[in-house]
Amino acid sequence: MNYPSRRLVIVVRADPVICGHAGEARNLAEVALTRGFADVRLLTWPIPALQAAGLPLKPLDRLLPYSPGITVERPEPVGDYRVPDGRHLAGLTGRLVELLSEPVPTVCLSMYLVPHTAVVVDAVTAARAAGFHPQVHTIAKAVGSDVTNVIRSCLREGRFGAATALFTTFLANDEVVAVSDYTRDEIIASASEVDAHCGTSFAAQCHDRVRVSYPPIDASAFVGKPGPAVEAALARRGLFRDGYILFLSRVTRAKGIYDLVIAYGQARCRDDVKLVVAGTGPELGHVRAMAREDDRIVFLTDVDDEEKPLLMAGCAAYALPTKPEPEFVETFGIALAEKMLAGGGPIVTTLTGGTGEAVGKAAVIVEPGDITGLAAALDRVVLDMSAAQRAEYESRARETAMAFDRAAVFDRLFPQEAGVR
Repeated sequence: MNYPSRRLVIVVRADPVICGHAGEARNLAEVALTRGFADVRLLTWPIPALQAAGLPLKPLDRLLPYSPGITVERPEPVGDYRVPDGRHLAGLTGRLVELLSEPVPTVCLSMYLVPHTAVVVDAVTAARAAGFHPQVHTIAKAVGSDVTNVIRSCLREGRFGAATALFTTFLANDEVVAVSDYTRDEIIASASEVDAHCGTSFAAQCHDRVRVSYPPIDASAFVGKPGPAVEAALARRGLFRDGYILFLSRVTRAKGIYDLVIAYGQARCRDDVKLVVAGTGPELGHVRAMAREDDRIVFLTDVDDEEKPLLMAGCAAYALPTKPEPEFVETFGIALAEKMLAGGGPIVTTLTGGTGEAVGKAAVIVEPGDITGLAAALDRVVLDMSAAQRAEYESRARETAMAFDRAAVFDRLFPQEAGVR
């Protein structure tokens, strides 16, 4: 049998999930093909499982294809209904064991500690115990919800056994990374709490080992969209350039959607620009009902990856007034960096979590939860900024965001592969 010379496996929630880290996986996979990996696999979930979980999904008929050499695998669950949650994990773990049994040097990256890092650690352990001698190097990447959802839930509820298992699994990898400096600091702080309660030494290990790897973005998909393409995309939606404020994200309380709708209702600029809410999420129905009497608020639930940069490029302003909530804190803000690359009007956001690392000095900042301040910022951007000031924000934003281009991020995450073309 002929085997590939090198393989990259990424265990992740991949497309069609609307999630910045699904985009991360796609971008790392595409760059890997240019860095000498002959075989790239995205190991992910069957689509019915994603649908059953209630996750926001992209339109299935408009997913962008992957390049030849990238294989998306969705292993079927193992067992029947009597194994309600472990069936899919068994499928993922079993398939990874099969890949590791082949004599192929493999780098295996997991995004989300729960459950994907556990899948990798279990598969490597099983492959070694079986005598396969896998040639594997593992990297675990802690993303936002690993901290804001899983770790904090453990600490808030006093479930220190679960927290101990999580940190043990994370640190069992050859390399451990975090999506932002904010996330790294939160991991260390959470580990310190576990250490204080359990007598463990996770914080020191995390301090010494965890490094930061920002999300990779395909800059070419956002930069320099031609004017006619932007105008045509807007016309299809009944919009025109600089005629709307754009919110493009998951529709959840933590993204500040309620604050934005209220602030828009108070802003002077509402007479000049519409508010476009592009996305889906758990609060969409409630927000729709809240805005049902306002024909200046437009909802788009079917924006695909090709239309997204066009909507960003044409907006008068992009607003993401994210705020900390118990279940979520914005640990980077991938959509912010994408918008900075796409151009268009200035960004209005908050310094919540890691958003400052994404926007640098290229955004108008308001305090989280300050609705009056948010309305004033929207008015300033839409009504008061000169063309020269808007152009300066756009130029500064694009220069800042180019640091997150996928090739640069890949080469920092996999420095040993950077010289291979």
